[in-house]
Amino acid sequence: MQSIARRFAALLCCAVALAITPAGNAAADDSDPPPPPAQTGGTAPIAATAGTGLTAVSSIDLSKLGTPSVATVDLTTESSDLWTRMRQGFAMRDLSMDLVTDRQIWYLARPGALRNTLERGRKYLYFIVEELEKRGMPTELALLPMVESAYNPMAYSPARASGLWQFIPSTGKDFSLDQNWWVDERRDIVASTNAALTYLQALYEMHGDWHLALASYNWGENAVARAVAKNKAAGLPTEFAYLSMPQETRYYVPKLQALKNIIANPQLFGITLPPIPNEPYFVSIGTRGGMDLHTAAQLAEMPMKDFLELNPSFNRPVIPGESDHHVIVPKDKAGTFVTNLENHDRPLLSWKTYTVERGERVEQIAARFGISPTKLREVNGLAPRMRPGPGYTLLVPSGDAVAMAESAPVLAPKLSFASQAPAPAPRLGKQPRGGSTARHSSKASHASKSGGAKAGAHHNKHRK
Repeated sequence: MQSIARRFAALLCCAVALAITPAGNAAADDSDPPPPPAQTGGTAPIAATAGTGLTAVSSIDLSKLGTPSVATVDLTTESSDLWTRMRQGFAMRDLSMDLVTDRQIWYLARPGALRNTLERGRKYLYFIVEELEKRGMPTELALLPMVESAYNPMAYSPARASGLWQFIPSTGKDFSLDQNWWVDERRDIVASTNAALTYLQALYEMHGDWHLALASYNWGENAVARAVAKNKAAGLPTEFAYLSMPQETRYYVPKLQALKNIIANPQLFGITLPPIPNEPYFVSIGTRGGMDLHTAAQLAEMPMKDFLELNPSFNRPVIPGESDHHVIVPKDKAGTFVTNLENHDRPLLSWKTYTVERGERVEQIAARFGISPTKLREVNGLAPRMRPGPGYTLLVPSGDAVAMAESAPVLAPKLSFASQAPAPAPRLGKQPRGGSTARHSSKASHASKSGGAKAGAHHNKHRK
């Protein structure tokens, strides 16, 4: 009986999903994604009769359900709900393919994972929607990080793509995202979002079509341009659905459309969206001088895990003091952070720099400063067998801060530049005590990182 009930639930889910898109008879799969049906350039999307064979297990009148629509809203009234605001800005042409239905079924078959991902995204969605509206871009693009990284700013792929928007190193450099010993702005919430939206704008201007722009974001603009030119030369349609492309890209745009359909009409799918207020979740606070991430989290009275979810760009357990950096804290923690910083009367740094001398080993240096060799390697991004040579600069505990150093978070163990010798000489800057070392802004004031989309700058990533 239990297996029959599960099968009934699965078929009912199928019926609802098939009713939402005009094409498709795909079944829920156990992997993401399954091999797609054979399709060559110029082959029209496969059509199927919605709801075939499902009337016996569902009381839903499938004939009355078509393409999802957003309930009529009063655009002159500002909503208190971010999901409503997002739906008002949906502006991309809907994609009708069997793979959209396939991806809807895939997401609906995993309601726990879907709910957890949307819950993670609540920290970032207001900012992303706000930036999209400023640029006049479709707000369903705020769901793209769900496809890219499941809203995990620490996501790192085998192709070395990183962050919410999964920039590979070369594309990150094209858009002025700093990637060095101290920080990786591909993981910076504000900087990477501005870069991604600038890139997407450039791709849309290049192709004049959002589906092709999204395919370019995944596959590379030149690759998509060649696929379009090939179909055009053969007298074939040049829309996304008709192009010959890799499997990952073939599934990429349908994933976003599937998520858009679910967000547009969650009640129909039996989904309850986590409530997200239509107001800023975080603010940016400028810092002057170096500061431990651990100290910054304490000043904000936040768990380190929560602090790092808003400040994921730092590669070391230190906010360097040589340039203008910001920390991101929840809006309701900003006043606490500033007040605690002004009243803080102890050093803000528990680290200092040390230059390796000839013949010194990591184990010897660790013993000298009272820290374990493993932690010393983790903090400095050293591979287990790497032996830094003379002149290599390391972060080591300062004074009696060994206990805090041992508990420092491991932030970037997989970075390619972490094992390159010699490391750039870190400068921690001044080590101020508490006081007016921060400025408080009600809005994130990180400089926008933008740049032109260079030809051939592919954005290939691992399969999502």
